[in-house]
Amino acid sequence: MQHQIVFLDRESVGANVRKPEFPHSYKQYEATWTPEEILERLKDATIAIINKVPMRADTLKKLPKLKLIAVAATGTDVVDKAFCKENGITVVNIRNYAFNTVPEHVMALVFALRRNLLAYVKDVHAGRWGKVNQFCFFDHPIHDVSGSTLGVIGFGAIGKSVAKRAEAFGMRILPYDVFPQAGLVDLETIYKESDVITLHTPLTPETKNMIGAKELKMMKPSAILINTARGGLVDEQALADALKSGTIGGAGFDVLTKEPPKEGNVLLDPTLPNFILTPHIAWASQEAMQILADQLIDNIEAFVGGSPQNVVE
Repeated sequence: MQHQIVFLDRESVGANVRKPEFPHSYKQYEATWTPEEILERLKDATIAIINKVPMRADTLKKLPKLKLIAVAATGTDVVDKAFCKENGITVVNIRNYAFNTVPEHVMALVFALRRNLLAYVKDVHAGRWGKVNQFCFFDHPIHDVSGSTLGVIGFGAIGKSVAKRAEAFGMRILPYDVFPQAGLVDLETIYKESDVITLHTPLTPETKNMIGAKELKMMKPSAILINTARGGLVDEQALADALKSGTIGGAGFDVLTKEPPKEGNVLLDPTLPNFILTPHIAWASQEAMQILADQLIDNIEAFVGGSPQNVVE
């Protein structure tokens, strides 16, 4: 059997994607937006490569030749996995590739926000420094990272990697996870005691808006909230309100509920104090993307070879 492979959103992976070592045909598209495009491009495909293209039941049921969906990411919420399981479509994903890039992005946000770098850079550009009488000015509070407490919600591979780096900077770690492990604490403890909270959980019905107005009010007024995991884990309106009111000290987000935010988003407000929003690039170091691209093809070759790996149930 010669497989037909179609990559629907090639522009989402900025790395070299090698050719699989088995007979196949291959097509790629920079982006795919509509269900009609998906159906037309996958009509003869046996293997679909996607990153964020939605693969829902209404679409999948019209693709009887499809045998494998290879997701070029860890998150698979764009795939109707129940339909795939019932209809013999294997779903595989990428794992343990962002062990450096995401933790480094988290720590960059932590340092920038604890030290209020955005506000100071903005003031310098506005000429504030040249107008003061002393050699410096202290208009915005600065807090040390060392000696502060980091709450890690989602203590898997990425969460542990963040914790390892944070410990090296002298932070105390409070870990939480749904899977039992030694040393875990409950969420209320994290909300009340943490100086910084970082999220590393998948988006599920149980975790959607897990942090809202109630949880934000439990945090310290100086607390920083970091989300490099999934948009939707935090109630965005509640966060915007908390930042404006001073309920928490700041936040750093790399994700939104809808990406890209073509219809706007409350977190795009440039007046939000001590808030950093990056365009879902915490995962995207050159090194990490190449690991991802190599593993993507490894996954496809393993499936075709009869020993599927990184299968998502």
